[in-house]
Amino acid sequence: MADNIQAVNDGNFEVEVITASNTQPVVVDFWAEWCRPCLMLAPTVAEIAHDYAGKVKVAKLNVDEAQNSAFRFNIRGIPTLLLFKGGQVVDQIVGAVPKEQIAKVLDRHLAQ
Repeated sequence: MADNIQAVNDGNFEVEVITASNTQPVVVDFWAEWCRPCLMLAPTVAEIAHDYAGKVKVAKLNVDEAQNSAFRFNIRGIPTLLLFKGGQVVDQIVGAVPKEQIAKVLDRHLAQ
């Protein structure tokens, strides 16, 4: 996993995502190793983490290892990216989407 991407799980989700989103937006990539679209999206998530370093925290959560968090946020399909601000989910992107689509969502929230 890239240096600037935080691995999160059920144990550290509250601190690393919910609490952290009070100081800067946090994007969480809900994924699994068996999910081909997730693996296709991984390099894009790494690029986003690099491009938005210092502005947005990027985290990855393996749904097989952190089922409680996946259930808590009603993750029905993966990959799903959730954007947290102020302890709340403020946006969601489902599927292996182009980098530009993710950047557009992030830029919109960073401008607020």
